[in-house]
Amino acid sequence: MPNPTAAMLVIGDEILSGRTRDSNMHHLANELTRVGIDLREVRVVSDTAADIIDAIRALSVRHDHVFTSGGIGPTHDDITADCVAQAFNVGIDVRDDARALLAAHYAKTGAELNAARLRMARIPDGATLIDNPVSVAPGFKIGNVHVMAGVPSVFTAMVASVLPTLTGGAPLLSQTWRINRGEGDIAGPLAQIATDYPDLSIGSYPFQKDGIYGANIVMRGTDTARLDAAMAVLQGLFPA
Repeated sequence: MPNPTAAMLVIGDEILSGRTRDSNMHHLANELTRVGIDLREVRVVSDTAADIIDAIRALSVRHDHVFTSGGIGPTHDDITADCVAQAFNVGIDVRDDARALLAAHYAKTGAELNAARLRMARIPDGATLIDNPVSVAPGFKIGNVHVMAGVPSVFTAMVASVLPTLTGGAPLLSQTWRINRGEGDIAGPLAQIATDYPDLSIGSYPFQKDGIYGANIVMRGTDTARLDAAMAVLQGLFPA
């Protein structure tokens, strides 16, 4: 049985402008690989409502799980929650349980739970909250879409809250072999191995170092025996 699939939607003008470098995708990919959920697609969209709504609708149909990052803070450009509500055709409003979390947090810090901060308690109808042990303001899940913060430390904590609730498959395993020859020399045999082992993902990643051209061949799959067999063929053709 194939592993569940996932997509990630990264939201924010700061990512597309190059001002902020996204690290959340790297973290999510590693965590999903560990639990046997295949990350198949990642999209980055601006803080534009129509783009966010279209992406959520498309990705939630194509994949078992969708994870979003960014746009659930207190400022005017944090529109992800509203867009998710529109994508699912449900209402959105301040919810009592989310408000209570924020009220308790700001009471401890001495800060005011003002209108801007209260925006973070606006949750689409029918959604369940995602715990945020870092800064309290919750994420949420509706349908198969998990809506999480963009701040890396908060995103990481929310992923840790979500993953135990998901059913994964077989963890993805990988093996790597370095070949000190150009890709043009190895492309034919590599294509034949890929044909003979269609259940494996086989990638070639070229490098040039100290005048040497070569490639790291990475094989990925869920069956150790199949990986070992394919790697043995590769190593026999291109020994170290």
